[in-house]
Amino acid sequence: MGWGVLEDTKMAAPPGTATIGASPVVEDAVIDTKTLKRDGNIILQPQPSDNPNDPLNWSPMWKNSIMIILAFSSGVTTALGPMVTPGIRVVAMKYRVSLDMVSSLIIGFLAFWIGFTTFFTASGANIWGKRPFFVLSTVLLLATNVWGFFATSFPSLAVMRVVQGIASAPLETLVTSTVSDLFFVHQRGKRLSIWGCMLASGVLLGQTISGAIIENISFEATFGISALIFIPILFLMYFVVVETTYTAPREHTIQVEEKGSFWSVTLDEKETYRQQLRLFRGRVSDESFWKGCFKPLPLIAYPAVLFSTIVYGSYFTWLLTISVLSVTAFSAPPYNLGPAQIGLTNLPLLAVALIGSPLSGWMADAIVKYMARKNRGVFEPEFRLTLMLVATPLATAGFLGFGMSVQNGAHIAWPMFFMALHSLSVPFASQASLTYVIDCHPKDANQAFVTINFTKAVFTFLATTYANGWLIKAGPRGVFDSITLINLGVCSLTIPAYVYGKRFRGIVARSRLNQSLSR
Repeated sequence: MGWGVLEDTKMAAPPGTATIGASPVVEDAVIDTKTLKRDGNIILQPQPSDNPNDPLNWSPMWKNSIMIILAFSSGVTTALGPMVTPGIRVVAMKYRVSLDMVSSLIIGFLAFWIGFTTFFTASGANIWGKRPFFVLSTVLLLATNVWGFFATSFPSLAVMRVVQGIASAPLETLVTSTVSDLFFVHQRGKRLSIWGCMLASGVLLGQTISGAIIENISFEATFGISALIFIPILFLMYFVVVETTYTAPREHTIQVEEKGSFWSVTLDEKETYRQQLRLFRGRVSDESFWKGCFKPLPLIAYPAVLFSTIVYGSYFTWLLTISVLSVTAFSAPPYNLGPAQIGLTNLPLLAVALIGSPLSGWMADAIVKYMARKNRGVFEPEFRLTLMLVATPLATAGFLGFGMSVQNGAHIAWPMFFMALHSLSVPFASQASLTYVIDCHPKDANQAFVTINFTKAVFTFLATTYANGWLIKAGPRGVFDSITLINLGVCSLTIPAYVYGKRFRGIVARSRLNQSLSR
């Protein structure tokens, strides 16, 4: 039992358990790690093949360029949802509809359709690769922003947001699984932190910029400027973000004591840059498209996926809920802020998010390497969950403080301070939940994130639809005291997930469900 993670009684090393340091005993054989490929003292997991087309073998500059472009594109895409938040009242007054209707159809609908579409885009990415979906997504997002700029009615705006949600799905879902295509276990936390920084910037900085645009130009101008941003993104997406899905087997054998060993060698030629730029490669998998579409549904039965779905979905929902409710609170007495001023309240949140994201990414890798080193070199995915020790108290203090300060009409610095505390908690919870899924189920990462994002979309849709009405009925204290209790209940799931996680992974590996889904 390493660091409180209980051993599985039937499997010494369930899927997810990996050797990244000293040689452990695995079942009845002693693994000689001297023959395995390394990064310094760290054993590479997964082990790369000898094929130059294996993304794990690409240069760090190439891999990091792809990661940064996808992270930035994902951040801009994520910004499309909340960037209209400062203009909720403007749109409601212009088209004579309620605040809840604007919040639901212009923000919530976008999130819902993102979640719904990911069932199809994730399955398609597994069969035809990720690149065509990334490029098509960017083209459609450019087109929908042009549409939004010229929209002259509320129905047109609402329909545009549905199409925009559908177009956003690949950049919302496939980036995280691309991390597992390109990077080794001990490198993933830092790369996901880049993605986290971009998401935080999109959610928070997007509102700040859009608030000024809405107040000084028009609501529709936010879409026009977004369209201009997607033009260079499309250029970079086409010429830099090549296909990262790798289907050839990585057939290395490890040395077992007294039995000898060998490495398999592939003689494939490296693809030319022109070959890498082709959008369609035909089928890269023999899986059924429709089976892949439904595969995310049973994955919710996997404990790691269920845990991460609840944690990530709830933390993201609370972030958007506070954003929506802060507009209502700050635009009313005693604050009486305009759209541009409301947008500026996100700057402190952005500052702490830009600190928290790289810090959580560094901790996600550093802590697990330390824990693995003290665990005879054995890495357990459950080590990632220690980041919840940071996320839980920060979120609790943020919720309680925001509710009390707004209820009492405290100086605006206080609710902003508590919003910043909660904002700081989000990257730690996101790192813990997302890296945990990638480490436990790397082959099912695409479908697992469909489950996670769809649940997040449903949570977001419900929150944006009913949050303002709830605030009016229960008041700030009633709303945020309730959120605090719900979130503490969610965070408490970390304890059984950590202690029994290895046993859960063993049960999943032996289950009929896993065997049927693996066919």
